[in-house]
Amino acid sequence: MGYWDDPSKMAGNTLPSTNPYGNYTVVDTVPHHLLHLVDVHWYQFPPMNPLWYNLIAVWMVVMGLLAVGGNFVVIWVFMNTKSLRTPANMYVVNLAFSDFGMMLTMCPPILVNCYYQTWAFSDMACQIYGLLGSSFGTISIWTMIFITLDRYNVIVKGLSATPLTSKAALLRIFFVWAQTFFWGLLPLFGFCRYVPEGNMTACGTDYLTEELWSHLYLYFYAFDCYIFPLFLIIYCYGYIMKAVATHERQMREQAKKMGVKSLRNDPESKKTSNECRLAKVALTTVSLWFIAWTPYFVINMAGLLYKPMVTPLFSIWGSVFAKANAVYNPIIYAISHPKYRAAMEKKLPCLSCATDRDEDASSTGDATTVADEKA
Repeated sequence: MGYWDDPSKMAGNTLPSTNPYGNYTVVDTVPHHLLHLVDVHWYQFPPMNPLWYNLIAVWMVVMGLLAVGGNFVVIWVFMNTKSLRTPANMYVVNLAFSDFGMMLTMCPPILVNCYYQTWAFSDMACQIYGLLGSSFGTISIWTMIFITLDRYNVIVKGLSATPLTSKAALLRIFFVWAQTFFWGLLPLFGFCRYVPEGNMTACGTDYLTEELWSHLYLYFYAFDCYIFPLFLIIYCYGYIMKAVATHERQMREQAKKMGVKSLRNDPESKKTSNECRLAKVALTTVSLWFIAWTPYFVINMAGLLYKPMVTPLFSIWGSVFAKANAVYNPIIYAISHPKYRAAMEKKLPCLSCATDRDEDASSTGDATTVADEKA
């Protein structure tokens, strides 16, 4: 039984004098010590149907188990397979670690809050929850940027590309974490703040405030973690697809001149083909990431520019889509990364789905190992 179903609990938290609308609202179940964090905007909305809390809880249980389990396996396999410990795959491990950390730290609190149908923890817990959510999200975003830049370097620049080294990969990962803590810690020092939002089961940045510093923080944060990555990835993949199309056309013309159907038996052609295939995998991953994080961007911009659009139900979708993103990456890499699947066949045969075609593809190398070979 949650707050919404227990009159005694509701009575202990209802403060009619603080409610400008006078009716029972989604805010009235919030503990007294958190009311100073709740924007007056939420007082106009009635309590959500308890069914929504149950649906969110079920969704989070499923997503949490898949994401924590899947990303743990990805990290374990990559770290324990020598052939996979390449500079480019350090990005993959960092991405998996971010997704693993996000779901491990954020799912349990949401489940507890769905049971009580409000934020059931302290003010400090709200700040930590908001910090973790912001940090792991930023890590995922910028790790995906460097994965994209690595594909651009290998496929578009080709032989003229500067090979990625372990030192360079570590420096970029350090940059990701440094700027993550920069953005994540600012709200703890007065630049915006972390507050309960929507149905009061999660805490995030305060996009409803009218404070100038908070607005500036959210606009710059949105540019750094959504708008800039969006245009950068579109730019990189535009050139990647152009390079792929040019290469395929040249291969068809060469095969026609030689009087053969295909040049795919040539080892170099196979390597390039694998590069193209892995580029498509990375593009799919990035596209799914944008699908996952666009709702959060829309919610934040709506809170800044058009508040009537923001309702408790509307605010749920940001969390729902974002948490699903942590499930995509291990599935994509497990299915599409040949050497990863070969390692799974050896280390975890019960989870392997390798085929003869995969083993053949694995023997020719993937886009990541091709970059190392060119080095």
